[in-house]
Formats: sequence, structure tokens, C-alpha cells
Amino acid sequence: MQVLKFGGSSVANAENINKAVAIIKNKKSVTKTVVVVSALGGITDLLLKTAALAEANDESYKIILKEIEDKHLGAAQELIPVQQQSSVLSLVKKICNEVEDICNGIFLLRELSARTKDRIVSYGELLSSQIIAAKLNAAGLAAEWKDAREIIVTDSNYGMAVVDFSATNKKASTFFGASAASLFIIPGFIAADKNNITTTLGRGGSDYTAAILAAALDASVLEIWTDVSGMMTADPRLVTNVKHIPQISYQEAMELSHFGAKVIYPPTIQPVMKKGIPVWIKNTFAPEESGTVIMNEATATGTSIQGISSINHIVLLSLEGSGMVGIPGFSKDCLKHWRTHPSM
Repeated sequence: MQVLKFGGSSVANAENINKAVAIIKNKKSVTKTVVVVSALGGITDLLLKTAALAEANDESYKIILKEIEDKHLGAAQELIPVQQQSSVLSLVKKICNEVEDICNGIFLLRELSARTKDRIVSYGELLSSQIIAAKLNAAGLAAEWKDAREIIVTDSNYGMAVVDFSATNKKASTFFGASAASLFIIPGFIAADKNNITTTLGRGGSDYTAAILAAALDASVLEIWTDVSGMMTADPRLVTNVKHIPQISYQEAMELSHFGAKVIYPPTIQPVMKKGIPVWIKNTFAPEESGTVIMNEATATGTSIQGISSINHIVLLSLEGSGMVGIPGFSKDCLKHWRTHPSM
């Protein structure tokens, strides 16, 4: 069993999806494969913008909804032969109508709860994954689509739900064990609580979805396909002489991701680290390049520093003076004052 994850840049449009499909076709011949996909590029932000406009009683949310619908209809029309388009286009229209109904409710109530926001953003992955599944089937690669909400169980902390691994592992084992399919397409980022209400795993959560499933299924490997050829020694947008990191340990990858490295979503490492499952970071647009493997123990590179990450917009406050000794809440009040008067 192997798990492949394709991020937003890898499925941004029909052209990129075709590249992802070629990779899946090549990988599928090796072993049973689970493919986790993100929403089409930019769609999650558009869905959030739509919801925010509706809450603000701004009718221009309908223009954004039309843009979202047109983008998915266009992708389906480019990817799937005309004679097989009907059911997919109908599905896209149905899902987009559901989004519109929810936004109409937000507009009338002028209220957007965290629970409703999770429901809204879930449609990005639901749309992309079903379009990609249809493309694979049209290309002769029999793919079974499965809703991640029927497998991944979380609490009700909308926006950043915590996974119930015991319940999730049981559902994953039952479903994949009973299915005769060899290729599965799963929407990333989304899950459901014990009441079957939609939740999300946080922005970037599709990586986490893939890791959760890889660990639950004791996969031999997890591959995260993105728009870079692995991890680098520093941010190439800021540093000109960065080097490729061929191997890195779980611990090192977690530290880099927690402190600013954007290649991998921080919680992703934990589930696979417990099972010792290697994680490859690969480039959808240059699949022949080696990428980076994250594993238990990486081969020493001969340098004391594996990589450098950075976080922008951080302020360090230095508080000194005898007047603050023994006064409860002093630091809290200072921080509150600074937030109110940041120019001071």
C-alpha cells in the first residue's frame, strides 16, 4: 500500500491535473494506491471570501460563486471526453448549488459560525477529488472515490479539529480491507465529528489527511507531490545559494516545519513517524528529480546545520525592572497594551 498526496499547485488546473494523472498511472502499477488531493489552486481562499462577503451582506458573493463554478466546469470539460462529461458536470452543478444555498443562508442571517465555515471550505476538496476520480476513470484507471468524512473521525473543534485515531484507524481498516479496488481517490483536509458534522484539519491539512491514512493502513511509503523538488537548506526566495536536502530525519523535518518551512504541514510527521513510514517530498512538474526523503535516521551530511527556516512578522519584547516583580498579570497587561498601541 502506498499513499500519494497532490497539493493545490499540483491540481491547480487541467494542465497540472494531467501531470498528476501521469504520475498516478506510473505509480499505480507498483501496489495498491491511495491518492489524497487538495482543492484546485486558489479555491479555498475563494470559498472563504464568498462566505465573508455573504456575512457582510454583500451580494457580490454571487459573482465569486459563479467564478468557482466556472473554474470547476472548465476543468471537467478540459479533462474528460465529451461523451463522458454529463454526469461530472451535473455533479459539479449540484455541489455548487449546495454552496450557494449555504451562502444565501449566511447572507440572510449575517452570521458565519466556525462550523458553517468548515462546511463551506470542504466543498473545494469534494469538487476537485471527484473531478480527478472521473478523469482517472475516463483514462482507463479504475478509481474508487471515497469521502474522507466517512473515514477520519475528529472532535468538534471546527477549523482545527483533533483526530480520534482509534476510531479513524478502525474505519480505515474496515473500508480499505473490504474494497477490491486498487486505486482510491480521497479528498484531503476534511473530516467529520462523531455526529457526522463536517470538520477540517487546518489549512494545509491535506498533507495530514495523507499521513493519517498512511499510518492507519501501514503504508510502505507516503509521497507528497508539490511544486518543489524536496526540502532546501533555506528559503530559495530569500537565499540565492540554497542546496537540496536529500535526506532528513523526522525530528529535523518537524522542527523546520514548525519554524517556518512551508514544504510540509507540521502535524503531518507525527502519524507516520510512529510507524516508521518514509515520507518523500517530490515535484509534480519534475517527477524525475530525486526529492527529499524524511525517515528515522538520515545519513550525515558532514555539516552541523541541516537547514534554516524563518518566520516573518515576529516581535521580541524585552521587559525589565523591579516594578514587575511579584505582580500577577504584569506581562499579560504589557502585551495587551502593545497590541493596542503597536507603534509604541
